[in-house]
Amino acid sequence: MGSDEKQFDPVSLGILWNRLVSITDEIESTLVRTSFSTIVSESFDLTVVILDRQGRLVAQGSHSIPVFIGTAPRTLGYMLQKFPPESLSPGDVICTNDPWMGTGHLFDINVMRPVFKSNGELVGYTMSITHLPDIGGMGFGAAATQIYHEGLRLPIVKLVDQGKTNAFILDLLQANVRTPESTIGDLIANVTCNEVGGRQLLEFMDEYSIHDLTPLSNAIRSQSEVAMRKKIREIKNGLYQNKIMIEAIDEAIPLECFIEVKDESIDIDFQGTGGCVNRGINVPFCYTNAMSLYSIKCITIPSLPNNEGASRPISVSAPEGCLLNAQPPYPTGGRHAIGHFVPGLIFGALAEAAADKIQADNGMIDLVTVQGTHPDGRPISTIHFTAGGFGALEGLDGRDCLPGPSNMATVPVEIWETITGMTVVSKKTIPDSGGPGTFRGGLGQEVTLRNDSGNPMTVLSMANRTEFPAPGYNNGRPGTLREHRINGDIIHPKGAHTLEPLDTMTLVQAGGGGIGDPANRPADKIQRDLSLGLISKEGALRDYGYET
Repeated sequence: MGSDEKQFDPVSLGILWNRLVSITDEIESTLVRTSFSTIVSESFDLTVVILDRQGRLVAQGSHSIPVFIGTAPRTLGYMLQKFPPESLSPGDVICTNDPWMGTGHLFDINVMRPVFKSNGELVGYTMSITHLPDIGGMGFGAAATQIYHEGLRLPIVKLVDQGKTNAFILDLLQANVRTPESTIGDLIANVTCNEVGGRQLLEFMDEYSIHDLTPLSNAIRSQSEVAMRKKIREIKNGLYQNKIMIEAIDEAIPLECFIEVKDESIDIDFQGTGGCVNRGINVPFCYTNAMSLYSIKCITIPSLPNNEGASRPISVSAPEGCLLNAQPPYPTGGRHAIGHFVPGLIFGALAEAAADKIQADNGMIDLVTVQGTHPDGRPISTIHFTAGGFGALEGLDGRDCLPGPSNMATVPVEIWETITGMTVVSKKTIPDSGGPGTFRGGLGQEVTLRNDSGNPMTVLSMANRTEFPAPGYNNGRPGTLREHRINGDIIHPKGAHTLEPLDTMTLVQAGGGGIGDPANRPADKIQRDLSLGLISKEGALRDYGYET
């Protein structure tokens, strides 16, 4: 298999492709098992990928955050500019958390290991990305006014040089973070999982007598590209536009996109989007690009594993300096609070061209950073994940309390209480919060936390959907809004707040949007929603004209 023109029959290609995905899943499993923080081990805020020696993404782990299909190849490109392939050696590990070279904020560490055969030949790369528990500064939030406030910014550095760890990098981290044990533990877990991935990739190549990964990479990516172009052809050619207002800090800001569908390709331009703000919600282009690629994949080939071929027919641009192409020194910590609007913006633009494929917008995920001191004296810096309702699709109600467009999981109550000293007082779905429609949006939830640590805690809110609800499409209606409260009082959704001992924080989650006219929802589905407590009698009458 030494030629770039090597042909694979469909069965062989499917077997080899699945094996590569299974290797990424094993890398993922190693990362989860060896990590120190619940951010990775429980919430799966991670990504692992395999790239060929040209730096093209070939496979991604099944539980990875899907949008990072668009960031990992770019990150590797920057790494190879600093450390060209010919300068790398077996046992090297490169890392960075630079927002503009990585995933858009300082809190994700990108760790890459080149994969060499025993004869010294470079065959490809593995890379893992995880959200660190802490990186110093103000912490993971939206309150910073410059990137320098948000924490330690590592340039592209060689963390491990021919198997020898750079002790200075670990000392630097230990001196700058609140939780050195879990932060450094997670970093080393990234190193470990990449070592496992490289070993398994070489074993795979030996098993199938693959001397060069390039032909297989070409075949996998070409297959995905052909499938993507075929599906794009099902979308009507034309120029489509959408503009929405989103809550920023002090005033609403517009997000706008223009989408041109041309036979087998799609161009997305965010011209018209408002400017950056002096708070940590600005979005570097790497994240905007990734969200855009993810959105198009969702409505074309969602079931195919992620790789670079799926992104070839799609081009994305945004004016430099706008909110979706932020430049230094604008802070970007809570970039997800704005970036998660991108899929809904794109789906809204394509509501006419692909009415049966788009999803109503989501209530989205809600991240709150908690910093403080555990009752046993240990420092705390971690994230509470709560999900709003999933947007409905044609033929399918939105799932309740399901995150989108990201896919992190909630930390189980028992584990959360153990690691923080907080108590989860209550957790319940909110009736009538899902957007009415022929297909109803998913419900939001209400979660109340109490500070039982005996010490003051700092909570950093990064809430969206506090002014503009998740819209429905095709005559579907919006979901309800999100709120953050402390002791019953509504607080700024993107601020830093103090939670004194015995104070409570209530997180009211937004509902997902509906699809289709609510008047067309079948009576048996309305009755089922009533019997399950998903809607109230008043909501059934108000939203659906249904009287019990």
